[in-house]
Amino acid sequence: MSVIKPSSFLSSSVHSISGTVSNLNNELLEYVNPEKPTHDHSSAYYQRFYVSNFNLNDRAIQAKFSTPMSIQDGDSVTVSGYPKGNTFQVLAYHNTTQQVVGTENWFVLALGALFFLAVAIGLLNSELVIEGALVPKLFLLGFVGVAIYMGYRALLIREAISLLQG
Repeated sequence: MSVIKPSSFLSSSVHSISGTVSNLNNELLEYVNPEKPTHDHSSAYYQRFYVSNFNLNDRAIQAKFSTPMSIQDGDSVTVSGYPKGNTFQVLAYHNTTQQVVGTENWFVLALGALFFLAVAIGLLNSELVIEGALVPKLFLLGFVGVAIYMGYRALLIREAISLLQG
């Protein structure tokens, strides 16, 4: 059995905390696409995020996932993520009481990063960028920035998962 060691690049920002859940508060954030027709209420126009705020051994924890976390007050949980201000942002969790593991899909983020990078490479070869036009260069910079962010976020989630397994 091989043990995956956290990479030195990410290990300083990602770590895990274990404890008992208390003061659980679940919220639903719902964003509506501004192009949604007034008469159409299909779910295709809504983006939902499930936010769980709780304490883990008196430390403030916040988790934002596309599906609700499977936790309750009193559960024994290990979370991995990074500190942000006064709260700890969860990237992955393992509920040992309910035997549930949860995380965002790092693979989809990695594929999204590759897509945006491919679009940027395609834009790089366009005549407008070669001629030196400003707007295509700004789009190129934007696509590369989004690709880097999505790739970095995928690596953080992958690192958080490996901390829970190790």
